[in-house]
Amino acid sequence: MNHIPVLLKESLENLITSADGNYFEGTVGFGGHTKSILERLSPSAKLIGTDKDFYAFNFSTEKFTKDSRVTIYNTSFLNIQTVARLESVLKFDGVFLDLGVSSYQLDTPDSGFTYRENTKFDLRMNKKDGKPAHYFINEMSEKELADIMFKYGEEKASRKIAKAFVEERTSSPITMTNQINNIVAGLMGERFLNKSLSRIYQAFRILVNNELDELKEFLNKCIDLLNPGGKLVIISFHSLEDRIVKEFFKYESIDCICPTSSPICICEKESTLKIITRKPIIAGSDELMNNPRARSAKLRVAQKI
Repeated sequence: MNHIPVLLKESLENLITSADGNYFEGTVGFGGHTKSILERLSPSAKLIGTDKDFYAFNFSTEKFTKDSRVTIYNTSFLNIQTVARLESVLKFDGVFLDLGVSSYQLDTPDSGFTYRENTKFDLRMNKKDGKPAHYFINEMSEKELADIMFKYGEEKASRKIAKAFVEERTSSPITMTNQINNIVAGLMGERFLNKSLSRIYQAFRILVNNELDELKEFLNKCIDLLNPGGKLVIISFHSLEDRIVKEFFKYESIDCICPTSSPICICEKESTLKIITRKPIIAGSDELMNNPRARSAKLRVAQKI
């Protein structure tokens, strides 16, 4: 499987606090990071992984089938508490998320993530979960479509594109990626077409997979599941994800949220995390040369107090 894990060295250096520890990887994918994590762990360590994508789950389950330290579940990382109980793990020494879409998903038409091939406009990580992207294209109002593309994709031409989608679907339902591509191509110049398509596909992928809300919920669950000194390591790929992680780390690192006018602290808030990366770690020139998809990756790390 041709998938190059991003920021691999930096992820490992921050994640592994004990070679004998328990670790959770919420987005196993095709096992790029997983393989390298295991190389740094002792025979007594444990790694629990999850992935919504059925193909990724099957591939990685087969890949690591002979390694008794690994257990992978075909589910969302939101179920970290459940899988921890099933594996009799009380606390983790490290929790890792790589929130990017894998090279396989981007390059394989059947996965429904690429705009380079004509396939169903789906974008679901788990094809059995929720509704595909083409459902929303055909059912949402013009304003709702514009808001989704602007909010989740930061697409400046969202209103114009939404109007074109609504006009097109009156004559024929929009279900295929080529329909999306042709509509957008008719509105955008060739110079900006691929960037707009990337933003539109990103926006609907976030929508159908409920990615931002799941990330927020997951981060809150992690606090109680980390051992003191354990690391929370997150790789994000767009500004909305990165902002959520940054703000969560900041909030959990402060002791008091009382107004500055308050003479004493009455909120009783206590910090739970120490921020390790004041600024996100990004890919260097050598990595970008070998893996251009790493250009938008940002790595943030916090440690349980």
